[in-house]
Amino acid sequence: MSPFVRKVPTASGATAVQIADKTGGRYRIVEHLGSAHTPEELAALIALGRDKLHPGQGVLDFDHTDKPATAPAVVKSSRSQVIVDTIRTAYEHLGFNTVDDEAFFQLVLARLIELTSKSDSVRVLSELGVDTAHRNTFLTCLKRARDHNYRDQIAAKCFDYSVATTGISLILYDVTTLYFEAEKEDGLRKVGYSKERRVDPQIVVGLLVDRTGFPLEIGCFEGNKAETHTI
Repeated sequence: MSPFVRKVPTASGATAVQIADKTGGRYRIVEHLGSAHTPEELAALIALGRDKLHPGQGVLDFDHTDKPATAPAVVKSSRSQVIVDTIRTAYEHLGFNTVDDEAFFQLVLARLIELTSKSDSVRVLSELGVDTAHRNTFLTCLKRARDHNYRDQIAAKCFDYSVATTGISLILYDVTTLYFEAEKEDGLRKVGYSKERRVDPQIVVGLLVDRTGFPLEIGCFEGNKAETHTI
């Protein structure tokens, strides 16, 4: 089958536009053109894909009235300003900008748009039209987050927001486990109780929320620690 423009919904609610072909009942992505968050962006990406598939192919004009010749529109770049501004506004409203780190905000932004790796966050941000930080900056950002205790700073702001809105007369706590496909244990990843009966090293993650499910604090514990000892 000849290549064609394909639209695929993403987990974030956007629409990925690709040039793809189909062989043996399976799709193969030839080129990823971008992700659209508005009808205008979708139309522009589809037009870009059609132009790549059929460069220079015009459209029959059945209107014989004389019209001045105009050059075809060319999409050089796009920017999802509304969604970026909306997330930034919510981020600052919650007080998370107490962490004065633009690279950290960009990582949060990328993860909210598409759940992906730190390295791939550069692609997500570029598709949004954001002047993204360098990949190495994102990696060193995690070291800053640990050294300056970003987690506790943000948890304090979550607590303040909950107290000022829904209140904390009722709080809920639960834990889950995350396992690693590693052969050896270390100081944190240890073999422990697993509901899936796995024998891989794991960690225990605890989450505290208010009555509305708004997160107050998250904790990480050794994989062999009992749930009752994490509170």
